[in-house]
Amino acid sequence: MDYSLLSSILHAILVASTPLVFAGLGALIQERAGVLNLGIEGLMIVGALAGFATALAGYPLLFSVIAAALAGASLAAIFALLVLRLYANPVATGLALTLFGLGLSALAGSQYVGQA
Repeated sequence: MDYSLLSSILHAILVASTPLVFAGLGALIQERAGVLNLGIEGLMIVGALAGFATALAGYPLLFSVIAAALAGASLAAIFALLVLRLYANPVATGLALTLFGLGLSALAGSQYVGQA
Protein backbone atom coordinates (compact mmCIF):
# COMPACT_ATOMS: atom_id res chain seq x y z
CA MET A 1 0.00 0.00 0.00
CA ASP A 2 1.29 3.42 -0.96
CA TYR A 3 1.31 5.90 1.90
CA SER A 4 2.51 8.89 -0.09
CA LEU A 5 -1.01 10.31 -0.47
CA LEU A 6 -1.71 9.91 3.24
CA SER A 7 1.64 11.47 4.07
CA SER A 8 0.92 14.43 1.78
CA ILE A 9 -2.51 14.96 3.33
CA LEU A 10 -1.14 14.83 6.87
CA HIS A 11 1.62 17.27 5.94
CA ALA A 12 -0.90 19.68 4.42
CA ILE A 13 -3.09 19.43 7.53
CA LEU A 14 -0.19 20.22 9.83
CA VAL A 15 0.94 23.18 7.71
CA ALA A 16 -2.57 24.62 7.37
CA SER A 17 -3.60 24.15 10.99
CA THR A 18 -0.54 25.67 12.68
CA PRO A 19 -1.70 29.33 12.42
CA LEU A 20 -5.14 28.34 13.68
CA VAL A 21 -3.62 26.54 16.66
CA PHE A 22 -1.60 29.63 17.58
CA ALA A 23 -4.67 31.86 17.24
CA GLY A 24 -6.65 29.43 19.37
CA LEU A 25 -3.97 29.46 22.05
CA GLY A 26 -4.03 33.25 22.08
CA ALA A 27 -7.81 33.24 22.39
CA LEU A 28 -7.58 30.71 25.21
CA ILE A 29 -5.17 32.91 27.15
CA GLN A 30 -7.49 35.88 26.68
CA GLU A 31 -10.48 33.84 27.81
CA ARG A 32 -8.62 32.70 30.92
CA ALA A 33 -7.87 36.36 31.65
CA GLY A 34 -11.58 37.16 31.43
CA VAL A 35 -11.61 39.05 28.13
CA LEU A 36 -13.73 37.89 25.20
CA ASN A 37 -12.09 38.79 21.89
CA LEU A 38 -14.11 38.06 18.79
CA GLY A 39 -11.70 40.06 16.63
CA ILE A 40 -9.01 37.41 16.30
CA GLU A 41 -9.89 36.75 12.67
CA GLY A 42 -9.48 40.44 11.90
CA LEU A 43 -6.09 40.47 13.61
CA MET A 44 -4.96 37.46 11.60
CA ILE A 45 -6.11 38.79 8.25
CA VAL A 46 -4.51 42.22 8.75
CA GLY A 47 -1.28 40.55 9.83
CA ALA A 48 -1.39 38.32 6.77
CA LEU A 49 -1.95 41.32 4.51
CA ALA A 50 0.95 43.22 6.08
CA GLY A 51 3.28 40.25 5.78
CA PHE A 52 2.28 39.56 2.19
CA ALA A 53 2.62 43.19 1.13
CA THR A 54 6.04 43.43 2.79
CA ALA A 55 7.25 40.24 1.14
CA LEU A 56 5.90 41.32 -2.24
CA ALA A 57 7.72 44.64 -1.90
CA GLY A 58 10.97 42.69 -1.88
CA TYR A 59 11.92 42.88 1.77
CA PRO A 60 13.49 39.85 3.50
CA LEU A 61 11.29 37.22 5.11
CA LEU A 62 12.21 38.37 8.60
CA PHE A 63 10.88 41.86 7.86
CA SER A 64 7.65 40.33 6.56
CA VAL A 65 7.18 38.36 9.76
CA ILE A 66 7.93 41.44 11.86
CA ALA A 67 5.48 43.54 9.82
CA ALA A 68 2.76 40.92 10.23
CA ALA A 69 3.37 40.71 13.97
CA LEU A 70 3.35 44.49 14.37
CA ALA A 71 0.13 44.86 12.38
CA GLY A 72 -1.63 42.24 14.49
CA ALA A 73 -0.20 43.63 17.72
CA SER A 74 -1.29 47.17 16.88
CA LEU A 75 -4.88 46.07 16.32
CA ALA A 76 -4.74 44.01 19.53
CA ALA A 77 -3.50 47.10 21.37
CA ILE A 78 -6.43 49.09 19.99
CA PHE A 79 -8.80 46.37 21.19
CA ALA A 80 -7.18 46.35 24.63
CA LEU A 81 -7.37 50.14 24.88
CA LEU A 82 -11.03 50.21 23.95
CA VAL A 83 -12.10 47.32 26.17
CA LEU A 84 -9.84 47.59 29.21
CA ARG A 85 -9.37 51.35 29.52
CA LEU A 86 -12.44 52.88 27.86
CA TYR A 87 -14.77 50.06 29.02
CA ALA A 88 -16.28 49.38 25.61
CA ASN A 89 -18.37 46.28 25.10
CA PRO A 90 -15.91 43.48 24.19
CA VAL A 91 -18.40 41.64 21.97
CA ALA A 92 -19.23 44.69 19.87
CA THR A 93 -15.60 45.82 19.80
CA GLY A 94 -14.39 42.39 18.72
CA LEU A 95 -16.97 42.12 15.96
CA ALA A 96 -16.12 45.64 14.79
CA LEU A 97 -12.45 44.70 14.76
CA THR A 98 -13.20 41.61 12.67
CA LEU A 99 -15.23 43.61 10.18
CA PHE A 100 -12.56 46.31 10.09
CA GLY A 101 -9.84 43.74 9.41
CA LEU A 102 -11.82 42.04 6.66
CA GLY A 103 -12.73 45.35 5.05
CA LEU A 104 -9.19 46.71 5.26
CA SER A 105 -7.73 43.57 3.76
CA ALA A 106 -10.27 43.63 0.94
CA LEU A 107 -9.57 47.28 0.23
CA ALA A 108 -5.79 47.22 0.52
CA GLY A 109 -5.37 43.70 -0.80
CA SER A 110 -7.25 44.29 -4.04
CA GLN A 111 -4.12 45.79 -5.61
CA TYR A 112 -2.21 42.56 -4.91
CA VAL A 113 -4.65 40.17 -6.61
CA GLY A 114 -2.79 37.92 -9.04
CA GLN A 115 0.70 39.04 -8.00
CA ALA A 116 1.67 36.08 -5.81
